[in-house]
Amino acid sequence: MGRGGTTADGTAGAGAELVPVLDPRAPVRAGAVVVDVQPRARVRAGNLPHAATAVLLRDGAGRVAVHRRTTTKDVYPGAHDAVAGGVVCAGEDPDAAAARELAEELGVGAGVLLTPLRPVLRRWYRDDVTHYLAFAYEAWVAPGTELRAQPSEVAEVWWEPAVRVRERLADPGWAFVPDTRALLAAWPDWWNDPGVPDDR
Repeated sequence: MGRGGTTADGTAGAGAELVPVLDPRAPVRAGAVVVDVQPRARVRAGNLPHAATAVLLRDGAGRVAVHRRTTTKDVYPGAHDAVAGGVVCAGEDPDAAAARELAEELGVGAGVLLTPLRPVLRRWYRDDVTHYLAFAYEAWVAPGTELRAQPSEVAEVWWEPAVRVRERLADPGWAFVPDTRALLAAWPDWWNDPGVPDDR
């Protein structure tokens, strides 16, 4: 997940992007309560609370998209992840940010999705390197859809049975990003594909 993590060498000048700083005391149901706007680099350096997105991509056949982060990422370099996502920038709503990150990281644009992104949950996450309100979604593509990794952020990406990912998450030694680990722990039965929603 891109959650504010630029590459260590500052690729594309992402650190200069403006990011809303949130009030972590506000009720989660209130959404993103903005109290300030700062450059992304300052948000990263101060571990300031912000908003970020997470999209669990399903293929309708029980598999989810899993990827390995590049070793140049400044947050959780080289670790595995099962969601695509990133920071919500100034002037951007979470739905738009989620769609943008999915297209950028995995090459899955709106025209490929079988349905619009489906909101699942919101929750705060904080550790020593990142602090954000997660807006989590799930989305579906047709089985066999090709995924295209963004070279600067994603080293490799593949489809893996969700139940297998769940089994691997039981191993604390698997190099998996801790924020998505926590997110999935709070997402009941995420490994069971409920099927493509009927409201297409």
